Amino acid sequence: MSDIEPRPHWKRDVGVFLSGQTISLFGSMLVQYAVMWHLTLETKSGTVMALAALFGFLPQAVVSIFGGVWADRLNRKALIIAADAAIAASTLALALFMLSGVDSLWLIYLTLAIRSTSAGIQGPAVSALMPQLVPTQHLMRVNGMLGTIQSAMALIAPAAAGVLYATASIVTIFFVDVVTAVIGIALLATVAVPTIVRSEERPGYFTDLVEGVKYVATHRLIRWILLLFGIIFLLTVAPSYLTPLMVVRSFGGEFFGLDEVAKLTILELSFSIGMLAAGIVISIWGGFKNKVLMIVGSSILFGLLSIGLGLSTNLWLFFAFMFVIGLAVPFFSTPAMTILQTRVEPERQGRVFGFVGIVMAVSMPIGMVVFGPLADVMPVETLLVIAGVLTFVVVGIAVLVPAGREAIREGRVETPTGAPEDGAPDVVIPEPGNPDAAKS
Repeated sequence: MSDIEPRPHWKRDVGVFLSGQTISLFGSMLVQYAVMWHLTLETKSGTVMALAALFGFLPQAVVSIFGGVWADRLNRKALIIAADAAIAASTLALALFMLSGVDSLWLIYLTLAIRSTSAGIQGPAVSALMPQLVPTQHLMRVNGMLGTIQSAMALIAPAAAGVLYATASIVTIFFVDVVTAVIGIALLATVAVPTIVRSEERPGYFTDLVEGVKYVATHRLIRWILLLFGIIFLLTVAPSYLTPLMVVRSFGGEFFGLDEVAKLTILELSFSIGMLAAGIVISIWGGFKNKVLMIVGSSILFGLLSIGLGLSTNLWLFFAFMFVIGLAVPFFSTPAMTILQTRVEPERQGRVFGFVGIVMAVSMPIGMVVFGPLADVMPVETLLVIAGVLTFVVVGIAVLVPAGREAIREGRVETPTGAPEDGAPDVVIPEPGNPDAAKS
């Protein structure tokens, strides 16, 4: 895409796309916080949190195997809309059940599973759609803007969720999510997306799937980045899912007049403010030229900060560590996604981002299967320290092995989308000015 003139109205289309995603994301985040707090406050059980993680992530891992291929073969915009609609429908059904007096953990688990399944379809399609809308030279900054928007929503959503959860009910939050999903779908429907046309005859579905597996397995840099994703989600993200449990257990009771919902809200706000600040910096600055070094540095920092969380004996210090973790997240996620978007040909991006979804969705529940039940027999603080030490050590090994050193060297080279290391591109982008071609 770097050799093609940007489409005349690409900024407008990106603005509408990001607006729709932002509104939809706001509703999804409300549900995310509300469900997590509901389960934490009602059960105070690490096992329940582990089951919530399993139902909330494992279906995404399974579906992402196929979702990535669908994103490369089908209309990406239509996939995103269908997934959003399924998420909204499942949330509406749960709200109606709870209004009728049916309040079962298994209903919540089922809804989490449906939302996770839809995310396995939606995630690869959204990530692969972005390079279709944004010229390659602007991807890092636009991804930084997207990260900033997500961080802003992560700042607003917990505050809104806290107010709604404390003054209304969790059902009200579910209805808000349905409304935001409908608005997001309506906005996305108006975005014109350029078509990616393959020059050769379309292979079979499983041929595409096998080819995607081979591509990821043989591409050194992409394979190594997926490994880093797995490490971070297994050893950092999974244990951090227990931080609300630690707040309720270790910092229980009134604190400066704050009840438990208020403390959980501040916990999420601390993280979100950090993400927002770092996202703004990256969207303006653009990051280091060697994006792999940004990924490595933030990964090591995650380990150190996890140790800090576990050793915290003061709630305000705990919040401060969560703020710094939020600062580190965009320095990991933004360069990682930009590398994948610029190194992978457009027609393979759906499958590659599908594998990213698989790695994240498998690593998180595996980590929670271990850390969740352990949290019922030992302090969460101890688990965070252990996870931090393991993160620091494993990331260090990943950097020192030959594949890690090679990844850092490759991180200094800018390879445009459509110019892969192992061959010439086989995609053709129709003339941007043709309105009939501007459909996914």
